[in-house]
Amino acid sequence: MQLRANGERAVLVGHDGVAEREMDPRRLPLGVELTDALHEWARVASAVGRSEVNASGGSDAAGAVVTRRGLQLAGRVAASMGVPVGYVDPLSGEELVVEPPARAHRHRLAHPPEPVPWLSGLTVAAASLGLLLITMLTLAATLAETNVLLAIGSNVVVTAGLLPSVWLVRRQLIWRWVALGVAVALVLGWLALPFIVL
Repeated sequence: MQLRANGERAVLVGHDGVAEREMDPRRLPLGVELTDALHEWARVASAVGRSEVNASGGSDAAGAVVTRRGLQLAGRVAASMGVPVGYVDPLSGEELVVEPPARAHRHRLAHPPEPVPWLSGLTVAAASLGLLLITMLTLAATLAETNVLLAIGSNVVVTAGLLPSVWLVRRQLIWRWVALGVAVALVLGWLALPFIVL
């Protein structure tokens, strides 16, 4: 694959086994920012090429900037596509090959898993279980004196209000113990409800 400037647009040229084919970078999975940068580079290269033709003894500084930017963009294309990209300088016609960067293998340090804090975790779970169970039973018993449906409705409201939170925190290191206590309290609250309302 080669990166070239064709007029004021950047093209990627590849050989498909039969002939060379030009492709607009927008048709490849390069991202909007990179394709816009490629086309901007091609427009600048075209403008610099025209100004050097019209100027006698023009400066090479602009050409060096165009070449450096083109090589940077070819490197980004190579990294994005994972293949070497040839860079054809639009001003000098020189071709360079930019290799994709080597994938750095990050070795994670193997940390032994932390021990599960069973004693403190179960203490937190028991405290949250006790607090919620007493609250649910007291509320259901108080409302059952007025109407049985109010007691059932209170359990529905408490359960519907707490289940999403329990589900969200079930894998958090500390909150999972609270979630365990709340879940057990909800189950026990529903199991105790028939004894309260009857």
